[in-house]
Amino acid sequence: MSDIELVVFDWDGTLMNSVGRIVSSMQETARALQLQEPTEEAVRNIIGLSLGPAFDQLFPGLNQKGRDELLAVYRDQYVELNPTPTPLFPGVNDMLVELKNTGKTLAVATGKARAGLDRVFGATGLAPLFTTTRTADDAKSKPHPDMLEQILAETGIDADKALMIGDSVLDIGMAKAAGMRAMGVTFGVHGGEKLKAAGADALIDDWRCWALA
Repeated sequence: MSDIELVVFDWDGTLMNSVGRIVSSMQETARALQLQEPTEEAVRNIIGLSLGPAFDQLFPGLNQKGRDELLAVYRDQYVELNPTPTPLFPGVNDMLVELKNTGKTLAVATGKARAGLDRVFGATGLAPLFTTTRTADDAKSKPHPDMLEQILAETGIDADKALMIGDSVLDIGMAKAAGMRAMGVTFGVHGGEKLKAAGADALIDDWRCWALA
């Protein structure tokens, strides 16, 4: 893939090991609000969606007041109350710096809210490596290609020179809908078999052993 000029990354489960915290925070939120507690698999399957569609899938039938309460409690759980650590995956920092130093344009397309991405950028110091970012506040939810189409338009890079990397079938579907190549990471939400079945062109098992050839 030496012709790749733009590399777009998902965040949760791809660069940051945050899946466990998302699952436990969502389950604790359900318990706090006396809602049916979702299974781990159910929560993992919504990671990557914007929170609105995610809530609709996990807790169908809530009115607007219920959705607002759910959002407030979940954000408190995830940001303030849940002690589960969310480190970067091993090798992420070195991998991103190497890509940047070789002249690649880097971007993020995430289901996080803008405030959430800003928060993890502040914690990790990675923001300067990325030319542009899109969040749930800026575009339609994955797997709609809106995030990637906006990034392509802003950077002026053609889809056939761009690569999406993510851990979910939502990321792969979004890339394919945008006409981009896609790589799946096997250590996040969905395993290699699901990612390949969704159309991933290649898989990444460890950032420390990966380079964009």
